[in-house]
Amino acid sequence: MNDLKGKKSIIIYFSRADENYAVGYIEKGNTEVIAEYIQELTWAEMFKVERKIPYAKDYNTCIKESKIENDNDERPEIVNTLESIDDYEVIYVWWPIYWWQLPQPMVTQLEKLNWEWKIVRPFTTHEGSWLASVPSQLRSICKWAEVLEWLAIRWSSVYDAKPSVEKWL
Repeated sequence: MNDLKGKKSIIIYFSRADENYAVGYIEKGNTEVIAEYIQELTWAEMFKVERKIPYAKDYNTCIKESKIENDNDERPEIVNTLESIDDYEVIYVWWPIYWWQLPQPMVTQLEKLNWEWKIVRPFTTHEGSWLASVPSQLRSICKWAEVLEWLAIRWSSVYDAKPSVEKWL
């Protein structure tokens, strides 16, 4: 964290509450829990990517919806769009892995941004797929950015992840 300290930063994340495969119903998404913790440590600004039509609350329907989006390479509408990251040097991008890929609402947002000369700190939550095909997918979206070391945390261990997050930073 020392070499990034003092650089203007933003956290761009997608997180989903409701029914979760590993832990049942949750009020706050696992990725959001970690995003808030990193915000405490880095003082980065935060931007939450939200699908305009939310995914279903039950897990099985949600994953079916996300699979259709992925299979069709859809770009679902999002509630708000971050128009620019020009004022930031370090961009933390975080999301859960959906079908071994970025969730499509996150793709909708990330493709709208200019990644030239940015430092990207990627983070994912998953329940067994680890990083899957996401590193190559993210690098193709964030052209010209320096993508640093990844952090991947299982959904079921999010609340025990603070030491891993601190070490990663």
